[in-house]
Formats: sequence, C-alpha cells, structure tokens
Amino acid sequence: MAARSPAAAGFENECREIHGACDEPRRLSRLLAHRSASERQQIKATYRAMFGEDLAGRLHKTLTANQDNESQHGLPLQLCNLLYLWMLDLAERDAIMARDAIESGAAADYRALVEVFTRRKQDQLFFTKQAYLARFKKNLEQDMVTDPSHPYQRLLVALATSHKSHHDEPSRHIAKCDARRLYDAKNGGGTGSVDEAAILEMFSKRSIPQLRLALCSYKHIYGHDFTKALKKNLAGDFEESLRVVVKCIYTPSKYYCKLLQRSMQRPEADKRLVTRAILGSDDVGINEIKLAFKSNFGKNLADFIHESLPQSDYREFLWLWQGGQCLVAS
Repeated sequence: MAARSPAAAGFENECREIHGACDEPRRLSRLLAHRSASERQQIKATYRAMFGEDLAGRLHKTLTANQDNESQHGLPLQLCNLLYLWMLDLAERDAIMARDAIESGAAADYRALVEVFTRRKQDQLFFTKQAYLARFKKNLEQDMVTDPSHPYQRLLVALATSHKSHHDEPSRHIAKCDARRLYDAKNGGGTGSVDEAAILEMFSKRSIPQLRLALCSYKHIYGHDFTKALKKNLAGDFEESLRVVVKCIYTPSKYYCKLLQRSMQRPEADKRLVTRAILGSDDVGINEIKLAFKSNFGKNLADFIHESLPQSDYREFLWLWQGGQCLVAS
C-alpha cells in the first residue's frame, strides 16, 4: 500500500467504503453524489494513496464490464457512466463529453460542444484538447468541423481560435467598446440579422471572461440583454445559434437550470441530457443553480426533482447532489 500524502488526509474511512462499493453503482452514488469538486479531488488523492489506483479508472472498469450486460442484469449503466464522469478531471471529462457530442447520431450535438467551449478558460481548454488527442488520437477542432457552413461550427471555430490570454484581466474599457460593436453588429447586418463577420472576429479575439464583461456592459448601456436584441426580429440560424452561445457565456446558471428542467420534463427522462445538465451545473455551482431555478420557475429544485422524476438511480443522485440528506420516498 502506498504511503499517505498530506493531500490525501481526511477521507480514509470514506475511501474504504467507496472501495467496497465500486461494483455497486447505487451505493457508490450515495457516497459521492453530494461531494463538491474539491472534495472529489481529495477523495481521489486519498484513494490512490490507499489503494494504488486511480478511482476514475476503477469506475471505468466497472462501466466497461457492464456495457454489454445491462439488458441482461438490469445494471444501471447510465448511472455507472455518470459516476465515472463525476470523478474524472475536468479536461478528461470535457474531452469525453465533446467526443460524445461529435458522435451523437446523424449530426453533432452542437449545443453540447458549445457548453464545453464556453465554460472553460483558454488554458483549461488547451488541456481539454490535449486530453482529447491523448484519448482518441484525433484533433478536437478538426473533428468538430465537418460542415464549415453550419452556424454553430463557425461560432465554435471562433471560440476555439481565441488568442486572448487568459492571464489578462478583463478590461472594462474594451468591454464598453465591444458592447458598442455588438450593438452595431445587431443593427448593421440587415433587417433582423447581425453582422456575422463582426461577431466572429470579436469571439475569436476575446477570452470568455472578457466576452462576459462585454455582455454585461451591453446590458448596462442599452438596458436589455443582448439575447433579447437577438430574439427580436430573429432572422435565421446564425442568430439562433448565437443566442445559445451568448446564454452559455453570460448567464450559465440560467442556462443550466433550464437544461436541468427540460431534461427532467421529457418522457422517460433523457439521461444523457440529465448527465450533461448535472455536470454543467456542477461547474457553475449548486447554490447558483438552485437560486436560478427558483427565480426562473418559481419552485425549489428539490421539489421539482421529487415531483418530476419517478424513484430511480438518477432521482436519488440528483436529490443528494442538490443537498438532500436522505432518500426520497416514491
């Protein structure tokens, strides 16, 4: 057994329980769902020190062993996948989510790709690209650009090629200038459309924090969100795609709480979408998500989970993740 490192102190008992539950996803869910990102990293460090193995790697073994047997044994494969993603480092998780989006059916799931490219700083996105290359032996940016004429792809290419250093503090002066450029782009592209070239140029040269500050400045100067301006006299696919990108950048808590609500309202809750919503919401922060959910839907997230989902592995995970202290009765 490996020697314990200082970073691994404090979670020994939990790791013994986790080690014993690695082949029992439901039990494992109860041990991990309520853990913050920081706690999960400490648990991983402790687990490696105690058992000489990466916990995410151990969970992946359970996932791959069960992939061909779910229909025969009723194993909660989707829960296995969620737990595996839950314990991965962010770059590896995003790489897998991006690959899943690219291979989603007949066409790529562009919204899922937008989520990956808008919730990370440029340095973090670099590590995601490296993780993608290491895991899939392919280039992420090349993989996602199969149809350069698609509006989502043009926006994603702009975000991927952004050269603004993440070390630079967002500039209020630049933000005010960009707010004016956004206004001019919205009103200079023709009836109901935007100046696409101006938008793509800005998105390719600004960090996500800088773009967020520009959108904040836009609201302060013009009295409404840029998404509202885009929605008015909406012209086409590019404007609709741009609205989604802007929502992810400017109000991620609102975006992900709506994704949670939509994913749980679908018949036979779309677990792939629920997984995306959980992981994205976790990046934003559960407290922000709960506040946004209450503000947007007039209902507590916990109540919505209880009312919308039948008793299941996913309902239990969601309940514990959002702060529930015990299992919800059917």
